Amino acid sequence: MDQIMIGAFLTKKRKEKNMTQAVLAERLGVSNKTISKWETGKCMPDYSVIDPLCKELEITVAELLDGEEKTDKSVRIYDDAQILELLKRTQKLEDQKIVLYGVLLMVIGLTFLSIHFNIGGSNVRDFVSGVLLGLSIFEMLAGIYIVARGLERQKKC
Repeated sequence: MDQIMIGAFLTKKRKEKNMTQAVLAERLGVSNKTISKWETGKCMPDYSVIDPLCKELEITVAELLDGEEKTDKSVRIYDDAQILELLKRTQKLEDQKIVLYGVLLMVIGLTFLSIHFNIGGSNVRDFVSGVLLGLSIFEMLAGIYIVARGLERQKKC
């Protein structure tokens, strides 16, 4: 998948429909900045908007992912439902990975917290202990935030 090629294809199809980025964004329930990111190849549409996007532009999911219109010479044969299901599963795995990173940060934070309680007694040890306490609090808060965001994304699916 070439994101830049897909972006150029999206731009071409949108313009063929005489739509602005703002109009397409409104119909899909996303921002026009999101449309711009898709069209410049900076990111890909979320699987949840791919089907409505393809319907708005009157293209197939396969054409979207190929970044070109299907011709008689095309050898690729796709089933749109299977592609969408694959994209959905891939996104869920990415969301699960994000949640795991958050949990890992919380575990590291708890580890630093336990080390903090076990050292001290001299100026250097007290300093290191304080740094570990700060790191542990930061990592646990970051972990909680990341887990919450990951779970929120999973609920949307």
